[in-house]
Amino acid sequence: MNDRLSSLPLVKANRRTFLSHSLALGASLAGIGTLLQSCGGGNANSNGAIKWSTWAGAKTSKRLQEFTDRYNRDHNANVKFAPIPSYDDYLPKILTQLNGGIAPDVFYAADEHIIKLIQNKTIEELTPLLAKSDSVVKESDYFPGMWGAARTRSGKIYGIPVDCNPIVLWYNKKVLQEAGITEMPAELYKQGKWTRDVFQQMIDKITANKKRGYILASDSMLYHYSWAINNGGRIYDKDGYGDFIADQDPKTVEAFEWLAENVRAKKFAYASSLPSNQSEDLMFTANQVGFLSAGRYYLSTFKGARAKGLDYDIVPMPGTDGKSRPTGIFLAYIVLNKKTKNPAEAYKFLSNYVSKDGETLRLKDAGDAVPSVKGADQVVLDGNDPVHAQHLLDARNTGFATFASEMGTPGLSLDIVSAFDPVFLKGADVKTTLGKVAAMVNPRIKQAQSLLQ
Repeated sequence: MNDRLSSLPLVKANRRTFLSHSLALGASLAGIGTLLQSCGGGNANSNGAIKWSTWAGAKTSKRLQEFTDRYNRDHNANVKFAPIPSYDDYLPKILTQLNGGIAPDVFYAADEHIIKLIQNKTIEELTPLLAKSDSVVKESDYFPGMWGAARTRSGKIYGIPVDCNPIVLWYNKKVLQEAGITEMPAELYKQGKWTRDVFQQMIDKITANKKRGYILASDSMLYHYSWAINNGGRIYDKDGYGDFIADQDPKTVEAFEWLAENVRAKKFAYASSLPSNQSEDLMFTANQVGFLSAGRYYLSTFKGARAKGLDYDIVPMPGTDGKSRPTGIFLAYIVLNKKTKNPAEAYKFLSNYVSKDGETLRLKDAGDAVPSVKGADQVVLDGNDPVHAQHLLDARNTGFATFASEMGTPGLSLDIVSAFDPVFLKGADVKTTLGKVAAMVNPRIKQAQSLLQ
């Protein structure tokens, strides 16, 4: 995990928690040789030196260096790893290096980075490379909702998802049982009875028992959007490439009002309003909250708390009719420098990194992310932890990256989060706020549309 990011309060760092965990290399290095040899052959030209980079603290950098060294041995390659310690410094440094002609051949791009790199024409379009017969990965190896702003509206792909974290509901069994809840959410889901009304009933019982029902994360709108879509609402038109229409959609407005009402009634906690010693993961492991929305990135934390009595499982977010609908997916991408002097070797490393075997290697035993590539699901299912781990895979299969219109407009996603804070922190009117957001968002989207074509 990125050392600096791990020191940030997780109440404000869920998305960053994912971004740092997307670097996970949990497999023992004894098994790396076999896996890498199966990732596309081992006859690289040793003269074709390439460099790759991502944000990584000391601990993660050590693992990634070991991975790179083993890749070099098994592929007769000459790949050098050049980590950048701080996530906050990462994009500025990469842009400076690109401008100076010394950037890595292959590097990570967060979802908030990629549109800038497409805009300044510094990364290579990967669509033709993915289509080549000798590529170890194809576009069809990844789930369609993952591309976000990494794929333009015309279908051009500029980044491949390295892995992912789809949003599901984690629930604390002890908190639910102490509130008198006898049927657990996963069982109700199997029966087709897992609805938002049932969820609300559970929240009411939990808060009546002097615990917090649910924590609404505050660092990304993906959580809010997921509730709206599971209420039958819409956020953007034109398959996510068009205007912000949430203010015009009655079901979306109602979902936001429902969230706000529960926050005001203190049945939900808004994460950014929590004291620093009451972050969402700490409250969950201390048996003080019933539900969280999160990806797989908390699994290692929750495993560690099991000895202290934590009992947990997951369930899809509830729809209004007992059917699960798409939820958001947190993503980062790996990209190819347009000016690499060794494009074949650079793409070979990039594609191996996100291949079935590459992702299996990186995610095995780590427990921090879900494969983005098809065929590596066993790393999530092994160990049966959580019991209904399949729901993470199902949420990935149907889920969505932050909408291309939003992530494809520089700075917009964070501005929307800030615009909604007054609803949950100060009691601002939901409908009025949605209208203000639309007025702020849509002109900026129109201005940025050329970047998404």
